[in-house]
Amino acid sequence: MNGLIKGRLVARYKRFFADIEIDTGEIITAHCPNPGKMLGLLTSGTPALVTPLNDPKKKLQYRLEALAQDNIWVGINTQWPNRLINKAVALDLVPELTGYAAIQPEKKYGRNSRIDLYTSGHAFRPDAYIEIKNVHFSRQAGLAEFPDCVTERGAKHLYELIEMVKTGYRAVVVFCVQRDDCQRFDIARDCDPGFGRAYDAAREAGVEFIATGFGFSETGLRLATGLEII
Repeated sequence: MNGLIKGRLVARYKRFFADIEIDTGEIITAHCPNPGKMLGLLTSGTPALVTPLNDPKKKLQYRLEALAQDNIWVGINTQWPNRLINKAVALDLVPELTGYAAIQPEKKYGRNSRIDLYTSGHAFRPDAYIEIKNVHFSRQAGLAEFPDCVTERGAKHLYELIEMVKTGYRAVVVFCVQRDDCQRFDIARDCDPGFGRAYDAAREAGVEFIATGFGFSETGLRLATGLEII
C-alpha cells in the first residue's frame, strides 16, 4: 500500500462514492470499498487516507482506505481483511491457526457460499473452514464491536459453519479489526439481534471465534495484537 494521500472527508454517498478534499485543496471522488453504515466515521471533515490508482481502465482514480476516529486511523477497505488474515495464517502469526500446510481461498461450501479460507494438512487437527469479518466499529474506548448494522448474510455464514463442525471440520470466524486502539471485542447485539442469536448458537455448537487487530497508519497496515472476546 504505497503512496497514501491524506485529506478530509467531504461526504460518502451512493454507498460506493466518497468526495475527499486532499491537502492540495482539490476535491476528488474516491471509490469507497465498504457499503456498510460505517457508524462513527462519516462526519464531514474527518481525516481520510486514499490510494491513487493510476489505472485508466477505472472510472475512479482513487480508493478510500482509512478514516480517523479520535485521532486513530481506522481501515475501512473491506478488501483488506481477507488478504491480511491469509498472510498472517501463512506466516503462522495467528496462534490458533498455526501448523496448516495449505491455504485455499474462496472454497465453495454450504448453500451457494464460499468460505474465505480453507486450511488443510495439519498433523494433528482437522481441516478448518475460516470465515473473516471486517471490523471498524467502536463506541467505547478499547472495545471493538461487530456488526454495525443488520447482516443476514453474516448470520447465514455462522449457521453454515455449524454444519461444518457437525461433519468433523474445524470452523473458525476471525474478526479482523482494522484499528489498533482496542483490546477487547464483543458482538453488537443491539445493532443486529439476529446475528447475536446466530453467534450464540455457533459458539454452543463448537465454532471458534478469534479477534485480531491491525494498526493502520499513513504508511500502511501492520499486525497489532489479538483481542479478548467478551
